[in-house]
Amino acid sequence: MNQPITFIVNPAHTAAIIQVPLAGTGEDTASVNALATLRNKVIPATLAKVPGATVAVGGLTAATVDFNALMGQRSGWIFGFVLLLAFVLLLISFRSLVIPVTSVVLNLLSVGAAYGVIVALFQWGWGQSLFGFTSTHSIASWLPLFLFLVLFGLSMDYHVFILSRIRESYDRTGDTEQAVAHGIKISAGVVTAAAVIMVFVFLTFATMSMVQLKEMGVGLAVAVLLDATIVRACLLPAMMKLLGRYNWYLPRWLRWLPQVSSSTPPPTAGQPPRQPVTVA
Repeated sequence: MNQPITFIVNPAHTAAIIQVPLAGTGEDTASVNALATLRNKVIPATLAKVPGATVAVGGLTAATVDFNALMGQRSGWIFGFVLLLAFVLLLISFRSLVIPVTSVVLNLLSVGAAYGVIVALFQWGWGQSLFGFTSTHSIASWLPLFLFLVLFGLSMDYHVFILSRIRESYDRTGDTEQAVAHGIKISAGVVTAAAVIMVFVFLTFATMSMVQLKEMGVGLAVAVLLDATIVRACLLPAMMKLLGRYNWYLPRWLRWLPQVSSSTPPPTAGQPPRQPVTVA
């Protein structure tokens, strides 16, 4: 603890504010250790002399530590909920067990790439001269979860758009390879235009002075760029071509799922409608 320690009491002498300067910068290890000492040793020893008193510890350091602890407790549940919800919605929309699995994996690749770039540029300090900042060798505690939620929503948006075009073509032709090529071709312009707009919008945050906003802007821009070019234009069609007809595999015990698509065109003359692939 540092000096000076100030003590403010209300007129009724029923409450008091004690301001205790902590060691360190307020966010480093020294400050965290000082806060732990205050909460675990100093306050209990003081309250032992004042029966019935209650204490709440505030300030920047306490708020940061408590927020990080809460994020650690809840992040896993949030990640799991988003992934499960995306899986269920894709399962119902495309009546396939393989499509949701591959979609979730591809989206996680985009998010993982964004995490890697953020760590390299801002935690390791590789982008200090490029973006004009001094690295604190740490990442804002709210950023990983924020990036995951925003990027997962954005990538899922045009991922479903691409898959819908592919499924429509497959329902007409029954040829997965041809359907993938056709779906990528007719959706490439829209996806590319949307990605370019989002990348430039997100990069505007990189010009701001606050490092946390730089981290957010660069992370979002890089993830969208990689997702629209490498993941959706290369990995998605390659994976679907390799899987072939198994992209549309639906177990018999899931045949009760509703058919929610209303945009599927009718099959060509003399050709029966495509059915989900089953494996005996």
